[in-house]
Amino acid sequence: MTTAISVEICSPGAEAALKAQETGADRVELCRDLQTGGLTPSYDDIILAGESLHIDLNVLIRPREGDFVYNAKEVATMLEQIRFCGESGLVDGVVIGALTPSGEVDIPVCGKLVEEARKHSLSVTFHRAIDEPGDIFGRLRDVMSLGVDRVLSSGGAATAEEGIPVLKEMVRLSAGRVSVMPGCGVTPDNAVKILNATLAHEIHGSRAGIIAAVRASSL
Repeated sequence: MTTAISVEICSPGAEAALKAQETGADRVELCRDLQTGGLTPSYDDIILAGESLHIDLNVLIRPREGDFVYNAKEVATMLEQIRFCGESGLVDGVVIGALTPSGEVDIPVCGKLVEEARKHSLSVTFHRAIDEPGDIFGRLRDVMSLGVDRVLSSGGAATAEEGIPVLKEMVRLSAGRVSVMPGCGVTPDNAVKILNATLAHEIHGSRAGIIAAVRASSL
């Protein structure tokens, strides 16, 4: 039996999110400032997107650019952002991630973020902090222990296509406990290759052409 593939489009604003929906995306990740790797969008943009979409809306929770080591004030900001998303009634999930100074998953911080999300019945994606230099498989085990729904990853490589071998192993290790979603450098030309090679059931990118490429395949 063929397993349905879910295509998530990264959308830097409500207008882009609406276009992704019109093109056939299953879900959007709403953010801003893609040139920095993405930051939390404004509350006004979250509301506008939420009121315009009928597909799932996930919101990136990242208060600043740079590393993923956060102080207490930044953690408080992220908790407030998650709380806003939940209380709005317009958001389906949040995208989070935090590391320790030594590069491991910050279990206490991420645990608080996941707990807040679950209070509002929000799904949780662990973002590409998992791809920072270090033990990606160890991070995957830690992320699974947090009970998140999915992990966005390039397999620690510059692009998901380059990271295919690691992504394939991540899918195997996750054994259905968490969905591994390849992302970064995904194009209409390589999306199907990445899905076939990794056996992932979700894929993430910013180009709407990915949707048509996946739908036209036999996946």
